[in-house]
Amino acid sequence: MKFLDLAKVNIRSGSGGNGAVSFRREKFIEYGGPDGGDGGRGGDVIAEAVEGLNTLIDFRYQQHFFAQNGTPGMGRARTGPSGDDIILRVPVGTEIIDEDEETLIADMTEVGQRVILAKGGNGGFGNLHFKSATNQAPRSANPGLAGIERTIWLRLKLIADAGLVGLPNAGKSTFLAATSNARPKIADYPFTTLVPNLGVVGVDGHEFVVADIPGLIEGASEGRGLGDMFLGHVERCAVLLHLVDGSSGDPIKDYEIIVEELEAYGGDLADKPRVTVLNKIDTLDEEERQFIKEELEKVTGEPVMLMSGVSNEGVQDVLRALRREIDDRNAEEFEASQEDEPWRP
Repeated sequence: MKFLDLAKVNIRSGSGGNGAVSFRREKFIEYGGPDGGDGGRGGDVIAEAVEGLNTLIDFRYQQHFFAQNGTPGMGRARTGPSGDDIILRVPVGTEIIDEDEETLIADMTEVGQRVILAKGGNGGFGNLHFKSATNQAPRSANPGLAGIERTIWLRLKLIADAGLVGLPNAGKSTFLAATSNARPKIADYPFTTLVPNLGVVGVDGHEFVVADIPGLIEGASEGRGLGDMFLGHVERCAVLLHLVDGSSGDPIKDYEIIVEELEAYGGDLADKPRVTVLNKIDTLDEEERQFIKEELEKVTGEPVMLMSGVSNEGVQDVLRALRREIDDRNAEEFEASQEDEPWRP
């Protein structure tokens, strides 16, 4: 299945049915009064977050979604049936944005979450509603209200606990393949990864989700390369795993490029907790490992971990460090939710 994380969609809710003009006509009843029923309500356009989807590819082939119109009212005071709703099934993590591409309408973060994007029009009143002491035989009825038509954008941001960042060929896909059941493409050339990959990683009996995005390059925030297109997929992560290729010619420069691009991207991405790891240490001897590690720590101001995704050296320690950051984030969110709840005696 192809990956697509942005789609433009046209929607229209159903119009309400017209009210009916009708009079009671029965044998032996000479002056039957009005009995025109109301029109049915138009259908809504609803978005629902569902399991099992991780792409918006379905919306490439169908961009127009129209709910059903309500049925006009009928005689004998019968209300017309309401129009059927239409449901847009989207992956969890989808943001629904207005046509201006800035206004957030809804953020679909939970399975089963629903939001009405366009309400159907109300049905019109039949002439039964207009009967009065001075107008015993009204011949007027209301038309149904028109539906709402609008254009929206769907933007998918994958929901993961940890996000992998680094230059192309830093070993992100190798790490994901070594620690999860994900099978990303792995090769010895840049931009092997062209779309985000998700993997469920386990350590010490606990599991969390890791997202691998295409590698960033210098100038990514200005549109160069592929990584800037997918940075939104790690915005929701609790922690970033920054992999630095120990076998490159200048690991310090590699680290600084990624930090600069994260800061240029904006938002709170650059402020997220980061676990910095010197990767591919299987290609270095002990003296080289220690030297590069110390130089990186001078730049980061924080401890730098050592790892090899190929030989699995240091992998478990890195996973434990990620899990600690994720647990800290979850604890903070729990405390915040408790503070927001009203006190009950």
